[in-house]
Formats: sequence, C-alpha cells, structure tokens
Amino acid sequence: MTAHPIYLARVYDPLDSTTGARLLADRLWPRGVAKADLGLSAWLKGAAPSDGLRRWLHADLGRWNEFTTRYRAQLDATPEAVEACLDWCRHGPVTLLTAVRDPEHSHAAVLKDYLSERLSLEG
Repeated sequence: MTAHPIYLARVYDPLDSTTGARLLADRLWPRGVAKADLGLSAWLKGAAPSDGLRRWLHADLGRWNEFTTRYRAQLDATPEAVEACLDWCRHGPVTLLTAVRDPEHSHAAVLKDYLSERLSLEG
C-alpha cells in the first residue's frame, strides 16, 4: 500500500490551501468558524488530547516533551479513534486542521507523526 501524505493547516487558512480530506483534529470547535464554511470531511474529537491534558500543557509549555509522551499514550488507549484517522489516511491525502497558531508545534503535529508511524508499520 502506498502511503498518502498527511498535511497540517489552520482552520483559518483558505479552503483551497489544503489537500485531500479535511479532518478537524481539535476537541473544541474553533472560535469564529461556521461549520458550513470549514468544508470538513470529519471531526476527529476522539483523537484529540483530553481537556485535562490540553490544559496541563497550556499551564506550562515547557512540558512539551512530557505532553507528547502522554498524548501518544492517550492515542494508544483509543484504538477506535486512531483507526478512524488511519482509515482516512489509507484512502488518500489528508489535512489535519487545528485552530492553534502554530500547527507544526501542536498536538496536530504529534498526531500526524503518530499516524505516519502507524501507516509505515503497515507496509
């Protein structure tokens, strides 16, 4: 099976700046964005970090490395949510959307890496 690319983008980026399925990777709906305007393929709430983990990180951004470890453990513990993400990734390119200012340094980047690793194990 050929691996399809996984991209990151902000929900505030123009629709035409993304590729493939548009998957919201946040647990909370982004402020100021109408559902009709987002052009979502799916909302991956179950694959987003828990509210507690998200708040824990935001209290001290120096906890990034520990956050990554804890978030990956949460993903390991939610196989149904991860499988839903992987299904999208197996069928074509996807763009993981998030409201954070810097998607490359966010939970969405951790999710992207996690999914990429899982797909590479499939061969």
